[in-house]
Amino acid sequence: MKHGWRKRWLLLAVPVIGLILYMPSVTAYVTSVKNGASEPVFQQDVLRQWIEKEADKRDEPPRDARLDTTWKAIPGYAGLKMDREATYRLAKKRGEERPTHWIVKEIQPKVSLSDLGVHPIYRGNEYKPMAALMINVAWGTEHLPAMLEILEREGVKATFFLDGSWLDKHPAEARRLLEKGHDVGNHAYSHPLMSKLGAPAIRQEIEKTEKRIRALGVHSRYFAPPAGDFNAQVVNEAHRLGMKTVLWTVDTVDWKPSSSSEWMVDRIRRGIGNGSLVLMHPTDRTVVALPKIISTIKEKGLKLGTVGQVLSSKRVEQVEPVPGF
Repeated sequence: MKHGWRKRWLLLAVPVIGLILYMPSVTAYVTSVKNGASEPVFQQDVLRQWIEKEADKRDEPPRDARLDTTWKAIPGYAGLKMDREATYRLAKKRGEERPTHWIVKEIQPKVSLSDLGVHPIYRGNEYKPMAALMINVAWGTEHLPAMLEILEREGVKATFFLDGSWLDKHPAEARRLLEKGHDVGNHAYSHPLMSKLGAPAIRQEIEKTEKRIRALGVHSRYFAPPAGDFNAQVVNEAHRLGMKTVLWTVDTVDWKPSSSSEWMVDRIRRGIGNGSLVLMHPTDRTVVALPKIISTIKEKGLKLGTVGQVLSSKRVEQVEPVPGF
């Protein structure tokens, strides 16, 4: 009777002991001791578990490019995937109880802008905290130096859409834009209403300007139709020449003599948002308003870049610092 009780006790105890011996944390600890680890694996697990939990909060899905009834073609925006293992290794290397930086990977959207077909573009993705100044240049040069000085002082790169007939007269000024790190785009040759032209004339307007832009050593990725006037034929012809047709999200209406700098800034304040393209021209009113326009956009938490940067799916930041460290 006594031996039978002991036998039953042993049969019950063996599975429990086996469970303890094969618990992952225990096994990892035993392995670390055998390998001469200098610190308990239990402490490492606390950090790893915290990273796993926080990483789930920081992961962001990619946003596919799509067609919108109002804004037409909207580009995609890459998602974020926290690299848990790389973040863990970096934190351990630095001896940190919590990581001061997250190592992240961009996850590209499955649908890109080029997958949508031939459509005009009015804005970037609404999840991208970035905006662009698109400056159409078709007359004069007197206000360009002041605009360039302001942009340089504020650390802002813009996209200048150049009229071909203006380029004929001012090639040195166009080269100056490129030397300052700005992008240039195509604004047709003679500032016509593009929708009133046939296909051959549309091609001629764009090609004549593009020939002059290529003489500067660059080429256009985007076409901005004069006065924002276009139809499907214009968009198609620009596409055949390798350019996407770009309009704007917010218009300063700075070409009107009645547009005060305060009024222009207020338009920006009310209309600006993620992915916005801001239309302006080199006028005296724009020069006065430009510093405040830039500060207003930055106050909204938006980074300023070129049209190409805003319309790309690339994320604005790659490494996320952890607040409080």
